[in-house]
Amino acid sequence: MVLDQQQDDKGVGNMSVHTEVSNHQLLEQQEKRESNARSYPRRIPLAIKEAEGIHITDVEGRRYIDCLAGAGTLALGHNHPVVTAAMEKVLHDRLPLHTLDITTEVKESFVDELFMSLPESFRERAKVQFCGPTGGDAVEAALKLAKTATGRQSILTFQGGYHGSTHGTMSISGNLAPKQRVQGLVPDTHFLPYPYDYRCPFGRGGEEGAELSAAYIEQLLDDPESGILPPAAMIFETVQGEGGSIPAPVEWIQEMRRITKERGIPLIIDEVQTGIGRTGKLFSFEHAGIVPDAFVLSKAIGGSLPLSVLIYDRDLDAWEPGAHIGTFRGNQMAMAAGTATLKYVKDHRIPDHAEQMGRILMQALNDIQKEYPQLGDVRGRGLMIGAEIVDPAGKESKRGSFPGDGRLASRIQKECFDRGLILEVGGRHGAVVRFLPPLIITKEQVEEVTDIFRKAVEATVKGYVNED
Repeated sequence: MVLDQQQDDKGVGNMSVHTEVSNHQLLEQQEKRESNARSYPRRIPLAIKEAEGIHITDVEGRRYIDCLAGAGTLALGHNHPVVTAAMEKVLHDRLPLHTLDITTEVKESFVDELFMSLPESFRERAKVQFCGPTGGDAVEAALKLAKTATGRQSILTFQGGYHGSTHGTMSISGNLAPKQRVQGLVPDTHFLPYPYDYRCPFGRGGEEGAELSAAYIEQLLDDPESGILPPAAMIFETVQGEGGSIPAPVEWIQEMRRITKERGIPLIIDEVQTGIGRTGKLFSFEHAGIVPDAFVLSKAIGGSLPLSVLIYDRDLDAWEPGAHIGTFRGNQMAMAAGTATLKYVKDHRIPDHAEQMGRILMQALNDIQKEYPQLGDVRGRGLMIGAEIVDPAGKESKRGSFPGDGRLASRIQKECFDRGLILEVGGRHGAVVRFLPPLIITKEQVEEVTDIFRKAVEATVKGYVNED
């Protein structure tokens, strides 16, 4: 094996490792053997060998800054010593790894830490359901619980929302593409207008657009001719993730809580991607000072390992034994890693740090936007940020927004990847470049990220214009 330090033509330092295996070989093998449903390798074509902090290294020795972080899973980055120590202790002490829903000291410690993290008014009334290892299963559980507790069947959800890819969660998610070839989705699902400032469904945007959304929803629920039976629940993300990093205004979230509470409709907050500090608060609903009836956690709550939970008000606890089960809801190592992560996040004020780093990142992106109108909108909350890529030569809407340009967004993403920065795209038409770095990212690392992004935008836009 030969190691040599290189500097490529784009200024990225790389450690070149000559081995018998390459990214191409492993990706080719993956393509032959894995399902056509695989997604990330199509846009992030590498095979990972090592990972630490905000960096990953591929099998050829190239180092990348990871601003995807397991789609928001890695709150403390890769292989944080606090997390790995918790995992190692489970193994060293020969603790059980799999317990179904039988309790252990590890599990009770996790619940203690989780409940101590809740707002006091919620903590006193909270119940927890351990679900299968994905956020989608926790959302499924939340829907089942609400229907069981209320005896109703209608679900209120929102345009642009994403809640999972199971049959039920796909039914309440906005993205049309995955639904087109799946028949018999869950009935009585009703999509409401989400306050999307840049592409306001009412053509207004800002405070007025959010007020119109709330007024429309309240009128709908009070209209005896609305066609919607009294709902079992309302569910939404306070910052839409896969929908394009779209933050709901705090006042709108408060209105949703008021509207649902006055009408006895359970409010479910999907905290799968926003939870555990990503938005600048431990739980994103805390920005609005509300308490939902239920919320779901996954991703970061397992400390990088599979774990999901549903936390809800005890008044909803109408389940019979076995009403929601799952073989892998007793992942002890994930609970140990989750406890360690939650403690570290709180003890080191990581939500505050995420809020500060998010402001620095947003400001840098806003500066880039001044140079390049192809960044039509920059938005987010904490370290959950998106830059919507648009065609400024396209037809401008009455609101002043331009058509999304998913092709340009993909090219920017690829140019960033080639320069050593991993980002994801999402949102309408795949036109939003998303930033989801580990919450431990430093100011210097944020500056490095935005420097690479600026250069990638410059190179891509120039090539795009010349091509046209």
